[in-house]
Amino acid sequence: MKKELTEIQKEERAHKFRRFISFLMRQLTHLEFKGEENIPPTGGVLLATNHMSRMDIPSLFITRNRPDMTALVTTKYLKYPFLRWFIVTANGIWLDRDTADFGAFRKAIEALNEGKAIGIAPEGTRSVTSSLLEGKPGTAMLAIRAGVPIVPVAITGTEDAVAQLKHLKRPHITVEYGPAIPTPVMDRGDRSGQLDKLTTEIMCRIAVMMPEKYHGFYTNHPRLKELQAERAKINSSK
Repeated sequence: MKKELTEIQKEERAHKFRRFISFLMRQLTHLEFKGEENIPPTGGVLLATNHMSRMDIPSLFITRNRPDMTALVTTKYLKYPFLRWFIVTANGIWLDRDTADFGAFRKAIEALNEGKAIGIAPEGTRSVTSSLLEGKPGTAMLAIRAGVPIVPVAITGTEDAVAQLKHLKRPHITVEYGPAIPTPVMDRGDRSGQLDKLTTEIMCRIAVMMPEKYHGFYTNHPRLKELQAERAKINSSK
């Protein structure tokens, strides 16, 4: 009978695996990280990212200044042996997006309360159009319940990365981390409105770090335009 690993052993295995994946990604791709100073070095935090490709998972997993990085990952990846092995080895948290998966939600809150960094895709699924889908309220709800900040993450270049690798080309992948959205406090008077507003804020903060072709659902959104103006002003003052 196979002996169950302790939590410490699982963490050690995940750290070794992260170093291996980091080495592999740097050999196979041109991987560029921006804005890593925006990630809190310690404490629970949600890294909310867009999702266009299975290559997004390893790209986020090797976030350099958070060796405790894990992620909420849809159970649909259980049917892919390599991805299943990857996610289990990385201590990922399985999420059944077709049901109200309170078990996954509870595990995520526990991990955040332990001070871990968790990656999550607010869109709830992979975009097949290589552009942003409308965000869902799960990420905002999790941040409010766990009392943690949210760091928006924009990943570009993964949409055709697998195809390029098949043709022996090294895709250029960019992972940009934006300024953290402060820990939200629950508004019991307008819970639904708060979730909608925070979800929009998360998605527009992701969009502002991406070229226009990726904006999808949030193209010309008023909040995105405000953020673009703020970003242009900051860039012009440098």
